[in-house]
Amino acid sequence: MDKKALAREYKETPRPMGVYQVRNTVNGKLLVGVSVDLPSILNRHRAELRMGGHRNRELQKDWAEFGPEAFEFEILDTLTPPERPDYDPKDDLRALEELWLDKLSPFDERGYNARPKSHA
Repeated sequence: MDKKALAREYKETPRPMGVYQVRNTVNGKLLVGVSVDLPSILNRHRAELRMGGHRNRELQKDWAEFGPEAFEFEILDTLTPPERPDYDPKDDLRALEELWLDKLSPFDERGYNARPKSHA
C-alpha cells in the first residue's frame, strides 16, 4: 500500500475516544482527562513532558524529578459512538469524565487535576 493510501486509511479510521489517565507510579498522583482521539492525546502528553513544556506545571515538575519511567499512560474507558453522522460526543465525554473524576478524585495531593468549580 502506498503512503497516500495509508494516510487516507488512517484518516478514515475512527479514533478511539474516551477517558485516560497519566499516573505517577512513585507518588500515585493522577491526571485524568478525555479526548475524541485517545492515542493522539497520550502522545501529546508524552511529547510535551519530554520537551519540558507541559501545561500542567506540577506534572512537569514530577516528570523532571522522577523521570519518564515513573509514569504510565492508560486508557480508562472508551466511548463507542452511535452510527449517526450528526453525533457530537461532547456531552457523553463530559459525563464519562465526571464519573471517573468522582471515582478517582485526582485533586490536591492525590492528583494533577484542578478541582472542578462547584455548580452554584
